[in-house]
Amino acid sequence: MALLTLQNVDLAYGGRPLLDGVSLRIRRGERIGLLGRNGEGKSSLLHILAGDRPPDGGEVWLASGVRVALLEQQTPASEDRRVGELIRERLTEHGGGDHPVERVCSLLNLDLEAPFGGLSGGQKRRALLGRALVREPDILLLDEPTNHLDIDSIAWLEAYLARFAGSLLFVSHDRAFLRRLATRILELDRGRLSSWSCGYDTYLERKEAHLAAEEKEWSRLDKKLAQEEDWIRQGIKARRTRNEGRVRALQRLRTERSARRTRPGEVRMSIQSADRSGTQVIAAKAVSFAYPEQSPVLRDFSTTIRRGDKIGIIGPNGCGKTTLLRLLLGRSPPQSGTVKHGTTLEISYFDQHRHQLDDERSVLDNVADGRESVVVDGGRKHILGYLQDFLFTPDRARQPVSSLSGGERNRLLLARLFVRPSNVLVLDEPTNDLDAETLELLEARLVDYPGTVLVVSHDREFLDNLCTGTLVFEGEGLVREYAGGYSDWQQVRERGASSTPASAAKPKPEARATPSASRPKKLSNREREEWEALPGRIEALEAEMEQLHQAMADPAHFRRDPGDIQEAADRARAIPEEIEAAFERWAVLEERA
Repeated sequence: MALLTLQNVDLAYGGRPLLDGVSLRIRRGERIGLLGRNGEGKSSLLHILAGDRPPDGGEVWLASGVRVALLEQQTPASEDRRVGELIRERLTEHGGGDHPVERVCSLLNLDLEAPFGGLSGGQKRRALLGRALVREPDILLLDEPTNHLDIDSIAWLEAYLARFAGSLLFVSHDRAFLRRLATRILELDRGRLSSWSCGYDTYLERKEAHLAAEEKEWSRLDKKLAQEEDWIRQGIKARRTRNEGRVRALQRLRTERSARRTRPGEVRMSIQSADRSGTQVIAAKAVSFAYPEQSPVLRDFSTTIRRGDKIGIIGPNGCGKTTLLRLLLGRSPPQSGTVKHGTTLEISYFDQHRHQLDDERSVLDNVADGRESVVVDGGRKHILGYLQDFLFTPDRARQPVSSLSGGERNRLLLARLFVRPSNVLVLDEPTNDLDAETLELLEARLVDYPGTVLVVSHDREFLDNLCTGTLVFEGEGLVREYAGGYSDWQQVRERGASSTPASAAKPKPEARATPSASRPKKLSNREREEWEALPGRIEALEAEMEQLHQAMADPAHFRRDPGDIQEAADRARAIPEEIEAAFERWAVLEERA
């Protein structure tokens, strides 16, 4: 028996149908993942299911006694109430009586007396989840539940929802989350809702086959329509009755073709690269930092980031990931230790709070800054054409940023970021609200990007596919360095080998003794041979480093044996030190020669 049923539901905004004859049945115990591009109407569908808004047409049936709760995508910007009051309010609205709110807050690790406005983004999501759960719903609707949650919180939420006794329908673009939870996939595409009774990976395979079949059928109909249009232009001849039937068939083909809703275009993003930076990009040594009357954010932290590294930064909300970025970029001074930058750095920064966007200005003005064209891949492109690459139509490009959805804002910030040449990209939570297709394209562009990438993200698959190394906050100001992405770090942690991270295991180059003052000035035969061979040695090391970086930029590299991954990462970090030592030795011999 279905708990909730939609029958031929319609919904439109400004004449554009978001839902076009949508039908759906939700049964007890189902865990359904709802997919679709940004702006397709997924959130609107959830509000109809929750009873918060009526559809333009069609019917919605809810079985007797069934309770529905919704966790919305947007978090309130400010709240004067405390967490307990916020949760009790929703319970009171639905006549829930005296419910043990304390039990829900304990389950979600929430402080009843904490002011909601002072919570972090992840804690706010937990509080709003508590407000949904407090009614003990039979159907729980979740709109992007993993947004702003850290990795540990996402893992906890996965485990909780896997045990949830009711039915679950959630919108998410977190591929690992979908794989873990979804037993059925719904896709909202061009106003139509299709159901796939399978997990996420099987859905991807079937969807690809479905699109190929659709494209083939459309091609066949277009060819037939072209033939019939040629026939009608030649004039109707002989056997009038038969021809009238053919004309009616042509009219049906025309109607079918005009009603066809093609898939919207795909994002076409291109990252503009500046000239290569120096080999050493950022060197931090014994850096410590703490805010007044708080635990240390960093304690005696050291790392060396080199050209081409793709570094992920992992840690719980509030641990100081953004602070670490600011320290590494030189925007905040360390309280002790040093941070040194390499030469010719061109840094572009993606701000998770999108403060770089002006809500009052148009989409166009936020990117163009008064220009009519931008330089893309060495050629000039009109700004409207560039924005269309990021799926902003000319009409949409002239609207204020305040009218955009969360996913559209992220696309706009990427468009603004990538038009500026850079050799260091710093991305603070770039994956929030992006649909799966845009996210996969962003991954591919970053993997191919020749510069250096620092990225804060809680998207586990994104970290696995991109990162050659990770910096992990492990509590009390301790940040350790590991080779590979999220899964590689997890394997190390599960083996109990966290005491031997990559930074501790990497080999130290042998100390090279400088020539003593008593050594004769003239080169010996052996030293002369060494001096002449050093340029070739340096070139070979640089070529080896380039090959390693190319191999480590390939996502397939991180599906190899963890020992091989670690060995490659250690070698990639040792080579620059060998190059530097070779240059120093060559300089000493050159001076004596």
